[in-house]
Amino acid sequence: MKFMSEEQSAALITHEIAFEAAREALIAAVESGTQVFPAVIAHGSSPQNRFTVKSGSTQDLAGLKIGSFWPGNPDKGLPRHNSITLLFDQEVGRIEWVIESGKVNAYRTAAVDAVATDLLARRDAATIAIFGAGNQALYECQALARMRPLARVLVVARDGGRGAQFVADLIGHGIPAALCDAEQACRSADIVITATPARAPLFDAEWIQPGTHISAMGSDAAGKQELPPALFDRARLFCDLPAQSRIIGEYQHFEGDPARINAIGDVLQGKAQGRHGPDDITIFDSSGISLQDIYTARHLIAAFES
Repeated sequence: MKFMSEEQSAALITHEIAFEAAREALIAAVESGTQVFPAVIAHGSSPQNRFTVKSGSTQDLAGLKIGSFWPGNPDKGLPRHNSITLLFDQEVGRIEWVIESGKVNAYRTAAVDAVATDLLARRDAATIAIFGAGNQALYECQALARMRPLARVLVVARDGGRGAQFVADLIGHGIPAALCDAEQACRSADIVITATPARAPLFDAEWIQPGTHISAMGSDAAGKQELPPALFDRARLFCDLPAQSRIIGEYQHFEGDPARINAIGDVLQGKAQGRHGPDDITIFDSSGISLQDIYTARHLIAAFES
């Protein structure tokens, strides 16, 4: 068994590596012979300490990712979120690689958003509204800044102090940003990103303007919700994996025809159309699939061994 520590994987991961791995994984998700198995959502001895096991296999890869969320960790000087990825040696069934992937997971999640947004957002999109000022939000903005020349990022945060610090962090990374209220942010944005643990809609459907792209990144368990269901009727719908999105993703709240939900991998392969025109509202739901972690792991191993 081979081991890659958090320090080693964090030193190797880049937005470029994560983007390529995410693209490969989203295509693999719709190919014959690929399996994405039902996510296991569980908790520690204290129910507030949660973890998720996601697994999958392709023609030549098999593995799983365990992601954890321990909300009390900041009081101990530790991050709330952590991840570890395991890859199997398929010849003998033993674990071949164990990769600590806390920071990697943030890059991987943002890269999936970047792949989808690059496909679905208007080419002239330049203003982002982002809901959330937590660990994931900075990576989302950095990844999207590679796809579009951002004119400004409008930050919507429940905690004003945390939001102000996030704005300062974005500016420090060369990304223009300002705090904003939810309605003004939605009405002004070309791209809306939600990166929260919300369990109720973050904004009203009528605030979203024609031509907007929305990436919902936070819903990954039953009961979670970031978007108003009324918006689904006005939008073209996409996700990483329809079967999973309808159970634990944003589309668990969609009551329309399931055939309207398109896998983004089909768009990448030209089997489904993305944006039709400049006035389309497009939604991408990312509930997170194991293939994203497995393909990212493969790229990290290649970099580690080179």
